[in-house]
Amino acid sequence: MNNSVSVKVYHGYGHTHNLVVYGHVFRYRAKVKQVYSNNLLVNVVNLFKLFVVKPMPFTKVRLHFEGVVVDRKTEYDGFFKFEWKAKENVEAGWHTVKVETLDDDGEVVAACDGKLYVPHVTQYAFVSDIDDTVMVSHSSTIIRRLRELFIKNPRTRKTFLDTQRHYCMLAESHTSKDQPNPFFYVSSSEWNLYDYLVETFRHNKLPEGAFLLNQIKQWKGLLKTGKTGHDGKLIRVMRIIDAFPKQRFIFFGDNSQQDPTIYTTIAKKYPQNVKAIYIRNVVARKEGITAQLLEEVELKGVRTCLFEHSEEAIAHSKKIGLIN
Repeated sequence: MNNSVSVKVYHGYGHTHNLVVYGHVFRYRAKVKQVYSNNLLVNVVNLFKLFVVKPMPFTKVRLHFEGVVVDRKTEYDGFFKFEWKAKENVEAGWHTVKVETLDDDGEVVAACDGKLYVPHVTQYAFVSDIDDTVMVSHSSTIIRRLRELFIKNPRTRKTFLDTQRHYCMLAESHTSKDQPNPFFYVSSSEWNLYDYLVETFRHNKLPEGAFLLNQIKQWKGLLKTGKTGHDGKLIRVMRIIDAFPKQRFIFFGDNSQQDPTIYTTIAKKYPQNVKAIYIRNVVARKEGITAQLLEEVELKGVRTCLFEHSEEAIAHSKKIGLIN
């Protein structure tokens, strides 16, 4: 193995046959020691290190999953995506995959295990934004957003009251604890923040899920984190729906940026696939236009909820039968 090369595999997803796994290959990736400190300098250094990366473009990668072997090459930014069909139906639940990086001679130089989740075909699926939907991020103001990132660490980032309770109730509703309803966390934040976000969600006991983030940035782009890729977010959500044509989706977002437009655009195109849209009202001046967008999809049979506090959203979920 080559210690200077590393593979990062993110949580994947799929159904009985069609499966998807994402990841990156790095020629160099700064080591970040998991220190959860209240020291501003420590937090700034740790955050900076997440953006000290050197991706490996056009590198051969190989996936192993239950007897299936798939070869691909990374893209120009070191990103890889495996889409493949399993030999047999894959049972609902979490499954392990292995991804290897190969050199020009076909020798394995790095490897990493990952996981993918297959939901039960009758389950609901939940797509949630992260910033200002789950975590307090102040996304509409770059200075305040960067202040949250620099000053806080993954365990001190504040989540909205009762969001964890709401999401956990949804994850376990109409199913069993060993086969929870799937959650997809879609954000304009970059893949650099993957471990940061996973730690935040686990520390706050939010449902385990697949993260779909934005194109990786190097340290020079740190100050622009989370400010690009809204069009890409629309595409990522639509790909999830295409991957699960029999699932009914519930969307969670906020009105600090483009979530109302993105989610209502998808609902108009796939009204039979979208059960409900929840939008957290964090920008008062946008409340009117947000309500108008939601009213338009209500006419297509999609249930909507514009809320300020998660308790309101919980009551709505009980009312429409999402929580039993």
